[in-house]
Amino acid sequence: MIWTIAGSLTVLPVAEHPELLAEPVAKALAGLDTDQAGVAEIDPDLADTAAFCEHYGSPLAASANCVVVLGKRGSEERMAACLVLATTRADVNGVLRRRLDVRKASFAPMDRAVAESGMAYGGITPIGLPHDWPLFIDAAVAAAPELVIGSGIRGSKLLVTGDLVARLPGVEVVDGLAR
Repeated sequence: MIWTIAGSLTVLPVAEHPELLAEPVAKALAGLDTDQAGVAEIDPDLADTAAFCEHYGSPLAASANCVVVLGKRGSEERMAACLVLATTRADVNGVLRRRLDVRKASFAPMDRAVAESGMAYGGITPIGLPHDWPLFIDAAVAAAPELVIGSGIRGSKLLVTGDLVARLPGVEVVDGLAR
């Protein structure tokens, strides 16, 4: 696939470069059609979206961020993830809170998100998340022809289609998830 959003990145076949992926991401990708995915090595210090886009010339509008959320209802806790375009923000206290059926929802503590996902902070991606986590994807993400997302580590990025992430196990595409 030719990636028009790659900027100055060198995009490699994801199936041939598991060393550029967190272990749960590599395992999950092994079960998917990787014709709609590529991986590019980056400077780990430039993994944050704004710095990445500026340095590599990839459009901010083509980046999507995965947010890990912790919801609570009484003593019960529910972890979930959502994927929204980098130009938007996840509606955690509205749409996501209702989808999780919790009284309170907030971003999960960094150490817990890292430990439970098996991925690095700043690299968490929807591919390879724990199977018991609901995964909500904004409709604009699902409709995107090309996206840059995390790879589970800070030293690379995945280039994928919206269609690929919309077909991940357990995904719910949600209109209005992002503002």
